[in-house]
Amino acid sequence: MTDTPKIRHLAIITLDPERLAKYYEKVFGMTRLTRPSERPKPSSKAVFMTDGYLTLALLENKAEGKAPGLNHFGFQIDDQEDIARKLAEFSLAPTKRPDDRPYAETRTTDPDGNNIDLAVRGFGA
Repeated sequence: MTDTPKIRHLAIITLDPERLAKYYEKVFGMTRLTRPSERPKPSSKAVFMTDGYLTLALLENKAEGKAPGLNHFGFQIDDQEDIARKLAEFSLAPTKRPDDRPYAETRTTDPDGNNIDLAVRGFGA
C-alpha cells in the first residue's frame, strides 16, 4: 500500500515577491529557502519559503492585474489573537468564517488579496 500524496508546494504570482516574503516571515514565521544572491537566474525576483513542511514560491508577475488562480490555502495556528496582532502590522485583520465552514475559525488575506484560512482546530478536528 502506498501513502496518499501530500500537498507540499504552493506558488503565488505577485507583482512584489519581496513584499509578500516579508509578510509571510513576520506573520507566520516562514523562512526563506533562497536569498537574492542564491537565485538560479540572477534577474529573477522569485522568493522560495518554507514552514518546515510546505514550500511556498512567490513568483513575479510582470503583467498588470490579477489572473485567475489560487482560491485559498490555510495555516494551522496555535493562537488566533497572536496572528491578529501580527496582521494588524500590515493593516489586515482576520474575519470570522461562516458557521457552516467548520475547518477554519477565521480567514484573512495577504497583502495581494490571496485568501488564507486560519485554523486552531484544523481540518480533522
